[in-house]
Amino acid sequence: MSETNPAAAETAAPHRYTAAVAVEVEARWQDFWDAEGTYAAPNPSGDLAGDPEQAARPKKFIMDMFPYPSGAGLHVGHPLGYIATDVFARYQRMTGHNVLHTLGFDAFGLPAEQHAVATGEHPRVTTEAAINNMKSQLRRLGLGHDKRRSFATIDPDYYKWTQWIFLRIFNSWYDDEAKKARPIAELVAQFESGERAVPGGGSWNALSAAERADVLGEYRLAYASDAPVNWCPGLGTVLANEEVTADGRSERGNFPVFKAKLRQWNMRITAYADRLLDDLDELDWPEAIKLQQRNWIGRSEGARVDFPIDGERITVFTTRPDTLFGATYMVLAPEHPLVEKFTPAAWPEGTHDVWTGGHATPAEAVAAYRAQAASKSDVERQAEAKDKTGVFIGSYATNPVNGERIPVFIADYVLMGYGTGAIMAVPAGDQRDFEFARAFELPIHCIVEPTDGRGTDTSTWEDAFASYDAKIVNSTGEGVSLDGLGVAEAKERITEWLEREGIGEGTVNFRLRDWLFSRQRYWGEPFPIVYDEDGIAHSLPESMLPLELPEVEDYSPRTFEPDDADTQPETPLSRNEDWVNVTLDLGDGRGPRRYRRETNTMPNWAGSCWYELRYLDPHNSEKLVDPEIERYWMGPREGQPHGGVDLYVGGAEHAVLHLLYARFWSKVLFDLGHVSSAEPFHKLFNQGMIQAFVYRDSRGFAVPAAEVEERDGAFYYEGEKVSRLLGKMGKSLKNAVTPESICEEYGADTLRLYEMAMGPLDVSRPWDTRAVVGQFRLLQRLWRNVVDEATGEVTVVDAEPGEDTLRALHKAIDGVRQDLEGMRFNTAIAKVTELNNYLTKVGGPVSRPVAEALVLLVAPLAPHIAEELWRKLGHTDSVVHRDFPVADPAYVVDEAVTCVVQIKGKVKARLEVPPGISEEELEKAALGDEKVVAALAGAPIRKVIVRAPKLVNIVT
Repeated sequence: MSETNPAAAETAAPHRYTAAVAVEVEARWQDFWDAEGTYAAPNPSGDLAGDPEQAARPKKFIMDMFPYPSGAGLHVGHPLGYIATDVFARYQRMTGHNVLHTLGFDAFGLPAEQHAVATGEHPRVTTEAAINNMKSQLRRLGLGHDKRRSFATIDPDYYKWTQWIFLRIFNSWYDDEAKKARPIAELVAQFESGERAVPGGGSWNALSAAERADVLGEYRLAYASDAPVNWCPGLGTVLANEEVTADGRSERGNFPVFKAKLRQWNMRITAYADRLLDDLDELDWPEAIKLQQRNWIGRSEGARVDFPIDGERITVFTTRPDTLFGATYMVLAPEHPLVEKFTPAAWPEGTHDVWTGGHATPAEAVAAYRAQAASKSDVERQAEAKDKTGVFIGSYATNPVNGERIPVFIADYVLMGYGTGAIMAVPAGDQRDFEFARAFELPIHCIVEPTDGRGTDTSTWEDAFASYDAKIVNSTGEGVSLDGLGVAEAKERITEWLEREGIGEGTVNFRLRDWLFSRQRYWGEPFPIVYDEDGIAHSLPESMLPLELPEVEDYSPRTFEPDDADTQPETPLSRNEDWVNVTLDLGDGRGPRRYRRETNTMPNWAGSCWYELRYLDPHNSEKLVDPEIERYWMGPREGQPHGGVDLYVGGAEHAVLHLLYARFWSKVLFDLGHVSSAEPFHKLFNQGMIQAFVYRDSRGFAVPAAEVEERDGAFYYEGEKVSRLLGKMGKSLKNAVTPESICEEYGADTLRLYEMAMGPLDVSRPWDTRAVVGQFRLLQRLWRNVVDEATGEVTVVDAEPGEDTLRALHKAIDGVRQDLEGMRFNTAIAKVTELNNYLTKVGGPVSRPVAEALVLLVAPLAPHIAEELWRKLGHTDSVVHRDFPVADPAYVVDEAVTCVVQIKGKVKARLEVPPGISEEELEKAALGDEKVVAALAGAPIRKVIVRAPKLVNIVT
């Protein structure tokens, strides 16, 4: 009747659970939760102080990765993680935990600024509008967030503390002996007292203010320096390495990126490389993410070696000091600061033509090659290109182990970002060096005995030979011989010799580079830094925070032709002269003075480096966070030695950006005593992606997915055949489905169930709007098991359920508990569905204890309908803080289990046995069974294999 005549069905069942009922119920309960403060998380210094019972509960701090409030709003793919954490948080509340679960907004960033550039509308206006829209969309999903704790990174009350943390980092240094950050004032005291020698010698008190600032800049954890950066003229800003694509273009906008030398702010994250690596072992993170971080940090052990050159030296780092005798040339990165120093006016006599690149002088050759290298990304420079390029700089260094004179080149396959920016080239043992040596007619010395039969005559080799197992040969010099040694022993011996001779030492190197922290943009946190007339950087006192963004007429950094590498940044803030040039009294005893403000802004990563702390204590205007509150929610405890958030859910794409940066900030704050947690996130879970089909016409343009028709296995749009491919969901791909549209048609609870039931949370899955109705029907059947659709009366009875029903119920309770605890939401829904279908199939009124348990099982997954049914069942409290059902073990275990008895692999009998039967008892029962005795027919038994309680295999 409902299929053929919906109107008649509605008349016959006026109290059916429909989309209209769902929408009304959901809005009403969302209002109730807001009014009652249902999801307010208690803090130890307030709420918990007067409630010993609640204070004794365990805690759970559950977080989603910061969302960026896009003007386009959410599609159904975005809330996947938010729904998952909400389900998990609700389950934790119902199992006796104090739960902190909220959501803020990471609202600085380039999209809003680009919109402002295009329209002239202030980025705050568009960002706040996007936040309000997103809040409305998320509210409709029934997410149980503590809204008192929400904020946006653009709130001055928030970024005041971002600036405060920056100043703590700026005014700190890393003590290698103590293995921790310490206030810079303690370093100054060491210099003043003579406890620590001033670099370069001399007295600290004899240095000028500028000289002292330069010395401290070499120690500060936040420092400004002239360094090679990724300059993007098309965006008018510099980019971090992580923001540059593999083909050397900007991740945003796809503009060319060039290497340039600019003065920028950096974070000395490299000081924490060892700790960032070591502490990964104690984190409950996916191994794939740990591996990405380990690879990005890139720890390698080796030796530093000094190569003499013109009375000075070039220092290299090598992981194979045992191959030093095979070094026949050196290579510097094109941007290495020593290149100019060792580039003579003319080519030395006897220079090979192939080394000069056809240039008349070394200076011309170097300049031309540098220009060529600047147009390539680091990834392009390290790619295995067929043609090796480089140029001789006109000078020779000396190999310290054998005194051999070796030429120095620059080549783009060597980067300043790794090691010292210089390498000793061993062409016999490295394929890139081998190809370079062949191209430039350089000698190749065999120093590792080949084990593949090629012999030691390198003129016959077609490629390099690298081995960690072969013996060292041709490696004897004055005072040291490695011949006949294995690699490990040779490395140890040569390192000892280098240290004894004072020309090198064993050392550890990292791939990780310091974090570029400047952006030439408007829409970001201003640096709380001013410069005096000598260019010395001074931190603003805390009383002057927050330093708010000023108004500007033009929001855009100055951009240039994308290919114009010979340009310099010009920031929007630099155009506001009244804001830039100020008279301030910094409280340092010097009185009011003229200063110039820093006109770069912080990167969009800054605000998300510490936001977990603000969730704890969001309205504290006196401290970063109350220590007692921080210890309660994030402090170390059993199983979490570094503390941190109990569950952090988000995409895997942030493995080496946000996650690494946030860990660094946490460790600095921990070292300085501001927090008890040395790690921000103890457990990390990466959710998959909801995908959607993209339909494209013959031109390759996306067409509206909702208007595509399927006919005989093909797809058509407006009569034209189109292609279909599974991909991302998005507005530009014309396949986005909004949460509102699903909520209007089925209700938010249906959307929640569908997204959780689509598959394992960590796996990507395709969206299918047609399949959503399956979860809607589950809720309709649940409703019918409690409510009479014709009268609206509750149909449950107070009679005790039968044993079969009790078994079905408690098995479901046991399974759902385990699945929710393990975040296996799809299988939890399957078990709820199975129980609900069982009750429907049995027929008749449902027993009240069973109905109430079923509603509580559903509550974390579909909270609105659970609240409504709970109220209809006569309760006046909310399901949110009700105890989650607990299974009775007596009903979970089956009364009997079927045991299969095989003889020589063939089934001969089936026995009904107790599930707890022992192996001895099971073997005795099997061998005594009539069918088994008959099948054996007296044959001797060689072996009996018992797998209690389900299998006995008899071998004759």
